[in-house]
Amino acid sequence: MAPFLVTMGNIDWDRVTDWLATQGLRIVLILVLALVADLIVRVVVPRIIRPTVRRQMKDKPEEEIEQRSHTLVAVLQGSGRFVLVIWALFTILPELGVNVTPILASVGIAGIALGFGAQSLVKDVISGLFILIENQYSKGDVITVAGISGLVEEVGLRRTVLRDLDGVVHHVPNGEIAVASNLTQEWSRVNMNVSVAYGEDLDKVFEVINRVGNELAADGEFGPLILKAPQVLRVDAFEDSGIAIKILGDTEPIRQWEVMGELRKRLKKAFDEEGIEIPFPHMTLVTRGAKATDVGDGEGG
Repeated sequence: MAPFLVTMGNIDWDRVTDWLATQGLRIVLILVLALVADLIVRVVVPRIIRPTVRRQMKDKPEEEIEQRSHTLVAVLQGSGRFVLVIWALFTILPELGVNVTPILASVGIAGIALGFGAQSLVKDVISGLFILIENQYSKGDVITVAGISGLVEEVGLRRTVLRDLDGVVHHVPNGEIAVASNLTQEWSRVNMNVSVAYGEDLDKVFEVINRVGNELAADGEFGPLILKAPQVLRVDAFEDSGIAIKILGDTEPIRQWEVMGELRKRLKKAFDEEGIEIPFPHMTLVTRGAKATDVGDGEGG
């Protein structure tokens, strides 16, 4: 209720003036202090966090350092703003003639009553703290959590926000994250299979793949993205239509898909030039009266 009177349909301007000179001035002062404190938090937190993270992660890639700094700054600034809003609210209410003691008592009683129902929220917050402290992932990483894969758009104390390749945004409570798989922390990996026909000379195939991988690592555009040139690891499987060859290499964080796409394109071109067949599913039709040797030739061709 406003601390001035309305008498006979007219505002009591003397009391309005007195209120503005006392309580009104204090409310303005509280708001100014809250705004100044918020500005200080927004300015000081980045200046403290970024150098600290840089010292702790001096051997890490620059992109990872920026991701970690941005995540911590966003969480601390958001938490600081929440505390300032609560402080300003409970400081201004008494100036408006509202007794906050019953409100605080009600909040305490309600907190006890809701304590059992808020266990999941507490679990989310505790899990969020461990995610941040242990640097399990940061904004900009590609991760898989709770069966969902996507780019991390936000990491908070209560939830993690992911966007998948379809553009769908997923809000995952941190308490539901039992295992977090980070595909882009520190470095990423080229891990792919290429199949060739059974009739190909594998030594020649290995030589072509390794040559293409080395050329890609020396390329002016893609070379800076590659930490270790993609090379043949092993014959990975005998498939229905061909032999699968495993290729591994290391890249800068989150650049593995870009590198793999270019590698596939270059391998296709090199295989065509070298006459190396990339198999595909096919059927052999045997007509009635055909010899057994014809069937074997058809399967091999």
